[in-house]
Amino acid sequence: MRRLTSAVLRGSLSLAVSAVVATAVPASAGQSKEPVTFARDIAPILQRSCQQCHRPDSVAPMSLITFEEVRPYARAIKQRTGLRSKPGVMPPWYIEKNVGIQHFKDDISLNDEEIAKIASWADNGAPKGNPADMPPPLVFADASAWKIGTPDLIVSSPTVEMKGIAPDWFGSIGESATNLPEDRYVSAIEIKEINDSRGKPVRSTVGGLYLFHHASLGVLGPDGRGNALGGWPVHEVGRNADVFDADAGKLLPAQARLMFASVHLHANGNDTKARLEVGFKFHPKGYKPKLTFQPLFVGNGPDIDIRGMDANQRMDVYFTLPQNTKIMTFEPHMHAPGVRMCMEAIWGITVQTLSCAGYNHSWVRVYNYADDAAPLLPKGTILHVIGYFDNSPANKNVADPRNWSGSGHRSVDNMVINLMQAIYLTDEQFQGEVAKRRETLNLKEGQTVVGCPLCGTSPAPAPARPAGGQN
Repeated sequence: MRRLTSAVLRGSLSLAVSAVVATAVPASAGQSKEPVTFARDIAPILQRSCQQCHRPDSVAPMSLITFEEVRPYARAIKQRTGLRSKPGVMPPWYIEKNVGIQHFKDDISLNDEEIAKIASWADNGAPKGNPADMPPPLVFADASAWKIGTPDLIVSSPTVEMKGIAPDWFGSIGESATNLPEDRYVSAIEIKEINDSRGKPVRSTVGGLYLFHHASLGVLGPDGRGNALGGWPVHEVGRNADVFDADAGKLLPAQARLMFASVHLHANGNDTKARLEVGFKFHPKGYKPKLTFQPLFVGNGPDIDIRGMDANQRMDVYFTLPQNTKIMTFEPHMHAPGVRMCMEAIWGITVQTLSCAGYNHSWVRVYNYADDAAPLLPKGTILHVIGYFDNSPANKNVADPRNWSGSGHRSVDNMVINLMQAIYLTDEQFQGEVAKRRETLNLKEGQTVVGCPLCGTSPAPAPARPAGGQN
């Protein structure tokens, strides 16, 4: 049962406004006296949300810079953008806009008006319009440039080789020394695959560009400090860079070794050599974190049971937060049959849907919550992760939908995990974060927001425990 309250829910108000826009915009777009044109209307959308990938020597299979390049794909662009949060949508941003938190960093998604403009443009012959309306062309950094800026340290993995046609490979590829002379706190990390497939004929898929499907990164110092098995972002195809909270830098110990202990490689159609480059940006020397970074991986129990030839399957995972928690990211991780994931926060009788997103096994996304929207959840909150699976012929990511599958690391096995970055907070820190959220959003007594179940009341000191009481 969901608690009914007189609180003014900022998230609900946002959804109501979005619903009005969704119904009003397509009609008005069709009635506009001026037709939608590439130069005035479509080019700015492509520049903001598409051209970082759809340009020469980038990861997308075609360039979408000029009108001449874009025009042949007008109908396809309408179809792909119209998918919204479903697998295959372009740009690849799968967050559902009718539920949960809607404020994220680096959001490349299209709004209802932009989707309607693209549909109108395609349906009316995709006119070029007046060349004078064209925005100035973007100047792109070299394809080898780092999204986090020039790293302070780059560490390469051991090189791997794979034949153009070969079975998938799983295992450890070894480790690499960082040669870092002193302890440093990491502010951001980005992982790239470097291979010699460029310039060779490749398959017209994302997988045709890469060998690495995923690689887990472990860090271990010479004295045993660090985490050999995890706690750092997992490299995946399509994954964006990770920027940690400014007050919760992650320690990279002096003389640490990077361990690549869980790697999945797949053939890409060419005999290929490849390696990963791990780029680190550091906080200034002398930096000390104020908050405790906590990787929070919720899910992937051994009881995964995906039936063959079934398009509508669901798995539920529960986790009770042992500390007050600020969740910084939402990152669904599933395998080929996975098509959607949602996460709820249960606090007493209050149930809030934090986020829902479609999922595409071929292009993984990390969703970084905006600073004033990151969930603030008290100790004892139950996180409920729901995974949805389509193991039927309709899901083209599935190699053979007749097969049953269970839990495992291979693509023909399955996972249902939310890989989150989180910060554990003391009672005092948590009360401070709640007070700051209330002030930032100008919330009055009784008002709350999705992701902050205690924002409706002024924070008060935690009650003292009675002597001899239980923890």
